[in-house]
Amino acid sequence: MTVTHEVLNQAPPLTGFSAADDPALLAALHRADAGWGAPEVLELGALAGTEAVREQSRMAEEQPPRLHTHDRFGHRIDEVEFHPAWHRLMTVAVEHGLHAAPWADPRPGAHLVRAAKFHVWSQAEPGHGCPVSMTYAAVPALRAEPALARQYEPLLTARSYDYGLRPPLGKTGLIAGMSMTEKQGGSDVRANTTRAVPAGDGTYRITGHKWFTSAPMSDVFLVLAQTAEGLSCFLLPRVLPDGTRNGMRLMRLKDKLGNRSNASSEIEYDEAVAWPVGEPGRGVRTIVEMVNMTRLDCVIGSAAGMRAGLRQALHHTAHRHAFGRALSEQPLMQAVLADLAIESEAATTLAMRLATAVDGAQAGDAGEAALRRLGLAVGKYWVCKRGSAHAAEALECLGGNGYVEESGMPRLYREAPLLSIWEGSGNVAALDVLRALAKEPASLDAYFAEVDAAAGADRRLDAAVAGIRKTLGTLDDPERAQRAARSLAERMALALQGALLVRHSIPAVADAFCASRLDGEWGHAFGTLPATADLAAILERARVKSPSEAAA
Repeated sequence: MTVTHEVLNQAPPLTGFSAADDPALLAALHRADAGWGAPEVLELGALAGTEAVREQSRMAEEQPPRLHTHDRFGHRIDEVEFHPAWHRLMTVAVEHGLHAAPWADPRPGAHLVRAAKFHVWSQAEPGHGCPVSMTYAAVPALRAEPALARQYEPLLTARSYDYGLRPPLGKTGLIAGMSMTEKQGGSDVRANTTRAVPAGDGTYRITGHKWFTSAPMSDVFLVLAQTAEGLSCFLLPRVLPDGTRNGMRLMRLKDKLGNRSNASSEIEYDEAVAWPVGEPGRGVRTIVEMVNMTRLDCVIGSAAGMRAGLRQALHHTAHRHAFGRALSEQPLMQAVLADLAIESEAATTLAMRLATAVDGAQAGDAGEAALRRLGLAVGKYWVCKRGSAHAAEALECLGGNGYVEESGMPRLYREAPLLSIWEGSGNVAALDVLRALAKEPASLDAYFAEVDAAAGADRRLDAAVAGIRKTLGTLDDPERAQRAARSLAERMALALQGALLVRHSIPAVADAFCASRLDGEWGHAFGTLPATADLAAILERARVKSPSEAAA
């Protein structure tokens, strides 16, 4: 047989790497005295890069969950069937404490270590990060009702992934979800019409339709519903203590752009039994802590996606040749790769700083709590929005190879918009910046304290911060403030990233970031860094290393 298709000039499969091969990530741990978590981060990062885990990721995506509303006899069962690969990924996540470890072991740096682990393991498969994130976020919200917290928190924090529909208090570990969004309101949860009526025994009966509830196979949910006092929060289990199914009907699973390994559903509650959490009529205040935590994971997840896309681009261009040399050796491609690397590091550094602020807030540091409040809003707006553009450019570095499903890049590209939408799309996040400035002025003081820690180190950063101060003085009119909200959130995020890079990254990265993002020496696409950028130093820092190199 004549050989007509000898395979030449193709990159080998990208396996055997460490997702923890990230200088910015590891430096953040040691900077915050959380180096005690580095060994487990490295262990999890190496696991994420194995061929076995990459195959599990592929299978979880290509064999999405299936809804079974009835059994073969006609009984209503409302069960979601997952590929075994999903359960293996969830098992690793839970056993490594990504779902709730800091609440059970609140040592210094616990939330930062958990964030770093979430960052590296999300690169293995992002879809299962949704129930992991919601479980992490549910614990502080549940603490608004101490009696319930005493029962459920030990199971929510247990490192046991015990899936299957059984009474929650009889399981070895629990996964939590949240059920807020309705079709008439979306992010405006105060427009919810789901109602809760007291049953006279301390429980309520909930009836209504939720338009978008992710991870409906979770054991318990935090649900918003209207009571006589107003919108209130409730804990609702899938299975009641006596083993009967609660009145929670899964109407259909959403056919989504991405995040296909994770089930998202429409739910009807039919006289479902639930227990109140927090003060009646203050449901938004009760659940806002959960929202804040999931917003943090949106930032971390976007940063993780950028790192995964950058790695693929670096790997492919190092092995693909054109015009006599590797793509990665050609100046124009180097400019693109370096720009992608800068964006990735800026996102990771900000995400880890926000996780450090969570640690400080939990320890009672008012300044860190205030920084978390505003920093999360600007970070959620900007980092998550940049994820889609970054994924598109990283995919393009692979050319046609990146456009086919086997490369994994289409999955990364489809996943990226989710994190900008989940827990409030761009406008919601930008308006939250304005809300923080108006209602929590201490958050602005904390923001400026953080960026001013780099004052005098870079004139372009100093000018950007001065410009923000000037703009804030002009936003006394609410209509004008809304029109400027996106621009303000973007500039505040960039200045915060710039300050962190100036303080903590190498000079080449910090200088190129400030010149491009803050001083305008940048085009409208990646690969338009100023001619003075030290591409070689930036790319060496981002280079894909072996697990042994990464560990060293």
